[in-house]
Amino acid sequence: MIRYSLTCDNAHEFEGWFSESADFDRQVATGFLTCPVCHSAAVSKLLMAPSVSTARKKDERQTLAMDAMRQEAMQKLKEAVAAVKANSEDVGTQFPEEARKIHYGEADARGIIGQATVDEAQALLEEGIEIAAIPVLPEDVN
Repeated sequence: MIRYSLTCDNAHEFEGWFSESADFDRQVATGFLTCPVCHSAAVSKLLMAPSVSTARKKDERQTLAMDAMRQEAMQKLKEAVAAVKANSEDVGTQFPEEARKIHYGEADARGIIGQATVDEAQALLEEGIEIAAIPVLPEDVN
């Protein structure tokens, strides 16, 4: 796990834990990573002192970072995401259009999931259409 000190465009500082550095980039690109205070999606890393260690210490660091409470929380999050996916129709890249059809009564109300760009998600929110990002989780939380 990688811990980053983060800040939003409103100068709120907070921490984020990521399975790898590319995970941070994915979450920023999809708009999933937002400030816990103001919900701004304009999030960036703060400068941090590097933490240098050997490869053989990797398992020890991961064990310490993912204590029992974090493992339980991650498991519950994985279960919640699985439940949302199991009870929703995956509309893929047609998500923005389908969300609008449902919102404006042009399609039957139902749970949908799919993909949207950050701009598409922002446009839906500005129209008053309630949406939420589903987190991308690591396969193995142990």
